[in-house]
Amino acid sequence: MPQTSSYDLILKNGTVVLPGQTTMADIAVVGGKIAAIGDLAQAQAAQIIDCTHLHVLPGCIDTQVHFREPGAPHKETLESGMRAAAMGGITSVFEMPNTNPLTTTPDAMNDKLDRAAKNPWVNYAFYFGGTAENSKNLTEWEKMPGVCGIKIFMGSSTGSLLSATDEEVEAVLAHGRRIVAVHAEDEMMMNENKKTILGDSHDVGMHHIWRSKESCYSATSRLLRLARKHNRRVHVLHVTTLEEMELLAQNKDIATVEVLANHLTLHAPDCYAQLGSKAQQNPPIREKHHQDALWRAIDCGLVDILASDHAPHTLEEKAKEYPASPSGTPGVQTLLPVMLNHVAGGRLTLERLVDLLCYGPQRVHHIAAKGRIARGYDADFTIIDLNRETVITNAQQASNSNWTPFDGMKVRGWPIYTIVNGLIVMQDGELKESRAGQAVKFTD
Repeated sequence: MPQTSSYDLILKNGTVVLPGQTTMADIAVVGGKIAAIGDLAQAQAAQIIDCTHLHVLPGCIDTQVHFREPGAPHKETLESGMRAAAMGGITSVFEMPNTNPLTTTPDAMNDKLDRAAKNPWVNYAFYFGGTAENSKNLTEWEKMPGVCGIKIFMGSSTGSLLSATDEEVEAVLAHGRRIVAVHAEDEMMMNENKKTILGDSHDVGMHHIWRSKESCYSATSRLLRLARKHNRRVHVLHVTTLEEMELLAQNKDIATVEVLANHLTLHAPDCYAQLGSKAQQNPPIREKHHQDALWRAIDCGLVDILASDHAPHTLEEKAKEYPASPSGTPGVQTLLPVMLNHVAGGRLTLERLVDLLCYGPQRVHHIAAKGRIARGYDADFTIIDLNRETVITNAQQASNSNWTPFDGMKVRGWPIYTIVNGLIVMQDGELKESRAGQAVKFTD
């Protein structure tokens, strides 16, 4: 293989997860791009990382995070959220529009991009919030730099960002061509359930009951019908039920599927008994037979993307009496360690995990030059030790929220390096370069 006299960076002696094979190889980087892959024993570089006994993955991408800026910086800022991502081996994040103000105008989008660019520990992109009010502008606005797609909430949002009715959802689907990511819970059904099922109860163990599987199925089935009507690609976020997976399996031509690490790892009723409102999120963590269905969907290839849905609140806020306690848990820093522990336990292969965290995001969102280790691609890498055993703790968390539902969990498998555009941003638990990230680019 041709070798330049000197590269910026060489990753030597690692086990590299490439498209179609996992093999021993060296990787060379020039100007933030992958320049060579193979035996580079004779090559020189300004910096060399010995990856002996380590696995080199494409940079992992978390396509669903809520970083709370602007509006609630005490929960999270863009910088603190990206810092937590870097600590967890995540090299790119896609952030959600339900901030204050909502990300539903070009001005709000540009404001987020400007804020993120100040200390970009990792790469970043933002969802444009789709509403009935702004729907006619989405064909133009979805093309803005740094936009990863359109997001709609059929349930569990506030103000104009909530698109509860078919008419509101259809208004968004009828305009534009980028992927539309959807929180699919039926708002009308949940409102009725809250009155008739939850009532005056303050038991967080009721969370998955009144936010029912029927609510999710109703919203997802309505969404699929409207997506087919408009021939619009939709991406169904954080799927939680057996019934939805069976429906989605019949609609793969129009819909892609996301699951969360929390739903694969925790289940009702145990999680509510053990964690209380710290297990409270939307859609809810459900019973074991639903979790088993999610794993089967991963095994058969139905699931396209794995994400964290990092949605931080302070412990003081989470301690409010249910249902006043807010839904959502931190997760961007623990996504990879928790899933590597599932790899260690034999629940999925490392290659399938890379598909869910790298190839899937690239495929669904049409990301340019990221998501795989190939010549000419951006030099984003997540380097892991599959054998390192570590206990996850609240004290490790870089998020402003300072806690994790996995506090005290012993895991096998841990991120050792986070490399973004050829720069080391995290090395063995120590943060390094704070300005490595860039706005993610897309091919459509």
